[in-house]
Amino acid sequence: MDMAEADQAPTIPQILARDALDRLIQILIEREYEVIGPRLRSGAIIYDEIESADQLPIGWQDEQSEGRYRLRKRQDDAVFGFAVGPDSWKKYLRPPKQVLWAARKNEGEIEFEPPAPSKKLAFLGVKPCEVAAIRTLDKVLLGGRYPDPNYAKTRQTALIIAVNCNDPAETCFCTSMQTGPTVESSYDVALTEILNNEGHYFTARSGSPIGASIIEALELKPASDEQCVEEQKRFEEAEAKIDRKLATDGLQQRLAANPNDRAWAEIADRCLSCTNCTQVCPTCFCTSVEDHTSLDGSKTERVQVWDSCFTGRFAELSGGQVRETTSSRYRQWMTHKLSTWIDQFGMSGCVGCGRCISWCPVGIDITKEAARVGVEVEAAP
Repeated sequence: MDMAEADQAPTIPQILARDALDRLIQILIEREYEVIGPRLRSGAIIYDEIESADQLPIGWQDEQSEGRYRLRKRQDDAVFGFAVGPDSWKKYLRPPKQVLWAARKNEGEIEFEPPAPSKKLAFLGVKPCEVAAIRTLDKVLLGGRYPDPNYAKTRQTALIIAVNCNDPAETCFCTSMQTGPTVESSYDVALTEILNNEGHYFTARSGSPIGASIIEALELKPASDEQCVEEQKRFEEAEAKIDRKLATDGLQQRLAANPNDRAWAEIADRCLSCTNCTQVCPTCFCTSVEDHTSLDGSKTERVQVWDSCFTGRFAELSGGQVRETTSSRYRQWMTHKLSTWIDQFGMSGCVGCGRCISWCPVGIDITKEAARVGVEVEAAP
């Protein structure tokens, strides 16, 4: 979506029949978008190119807890009846590996290869916490003095079709971060899936002129009063399902003021420095640059790759390591995510998706660990 169009007032919902979901995908393809949506692969729900609604994870739900992710069949045919998997839309907006420039030697002359043409991407099935994550990346990668040109090129034409979350996972805490489970802005189209005795359909709201044109092309009818009530009921039920909380009051100051708290060392006794939390996080943006040269010296390229503040190499400067211990690396990650990120960008770096909890091999829970730092613990009697 055009980022200047991101925050329009909600519109009256229209009704998209379940059988019309495939028509929505075809309209996007006809408009020369590559449609990216959720798919089943290797026991997880990931994001990949789709060409029809049959490729969506119909009738599947995820079960998540600390250090655990499993899929199970639902008792119905919900299309988006899951929370989030290990993928995030970040892998398309800021790919894990991206060539910054490449050059080739041709008869003694150096020729720079033109960059690969960017694709128009349509993201189908973006959950509210993930919409917030994209908004966070916009702030980080576009909001400063030196915006990322590759991110800007992809983001400018990206279309966001959000889906409100009906089935949050046990690890979700978006309500604490005010990022869900209902999307409020920064989308082109927002869908809410409703499956009841009356049928299976979606309410659809436009959030931009492009979104409005898509809904118009679908020739939808306005929702009835009863259908609007059903939509609101889904919003309330989803919020009631979220039990996990992150206590944010005073958290920014408390984390910044306690760099030597004993909680950091206790966390480090369990942390493997595996980088899983940063790789699945939809807002972590750290990268490194590698230079590659072919064996015959005829071609060279500079490549940007994802990195993590948990690796020893990332904290290595000319004078040596600046964060030698696991405790210092975990402290850096959590303090930046929940405290100094706010100083830098005016917003938290966490959207409450819970991925870092589910995909941590030892089940470290950021909500529980953040609550411990800077809090006096009474000695046992």
